[in-house]
Amino acid sequence: MKKILFLLLALLMSTFCVFAAEDTAIEREQTIQEKINDTGFRVLNANKIDKRIIFVYDKSEKASLLKSTEDVTKRQVVLYGNDIKFIANEDELAAFLSRGISLALKSFKGTWNGGLSAIQIKAAPKLYEVYADKRAVDFMVTAGYNPIGLITYLNKAFPQKRFDTFSSKNLTSKRLAIIYEYIYTKYPYFIANNPYLETESYQNFLLNSAHNRKLLEEKIKNNSTEELDYE
Repeated sequence: MKKILFLLLALLMSTFCVFAAEDTAIEREQTIQEKINDTGFRVLNANKIDKRIIFVYDKSEKASLLKSTEDVTKRQVVLYGNDIKFIANEDELAAFLSRGISLALKSFKGTWNGGLSAIQIKAAPKLYEVYADKRAVDFMVTAGYNPIGLITYLNKAFPQKRFDTFSSKNLTSKRLAIIYEYIYTKYPYFIANNPYLETESYQNFLLNSAHNRKLLEEKIKNNSTEELDYE
């Protein structure tokens, strides 16, 4: 009898632990979702974006290529479990969401109520990658976020490929250089007053972008307007 009672008690405790773990996981997901909503809506509201775009947290680790083609047409920005690992603060979260907003917003414009625009984004991912990066910087600044967070997030989250000739994405080093130039040119305050300067991620960016930043330095010195061929 005692053995049966012990087994029943053990079963009840096991069931309780499972439910408790599930409740904790749900609460964590709700907390993340609330944070995403607050940050995303702040970007939308500050930039007077009147199109309906929703924000979703999905704890699965979906492949970047798949999510980029699916989510734009649904006019939603999805933060996957594979993305959140690289987001350390609100600036970096705003950077991720602002990029998604810029692409989702594009899908509202043009032929077929934005359907053609969504196809164009899929057909020319490199072009719209740069477009989304630059617009994300604008959205972040308007919403009161530091655009350097876009640099630190991308530096952590996107590996460096050997070539981008046959890739659907630009080299990460090239993207970072273009973003840096855009911030340097349009929002120099954030370069001159940079709270990220002593962080390991930004220091690493400075280290691996020395050649590209040297190209920018020469361009500025020569008062050139040419588009640099970053590596």
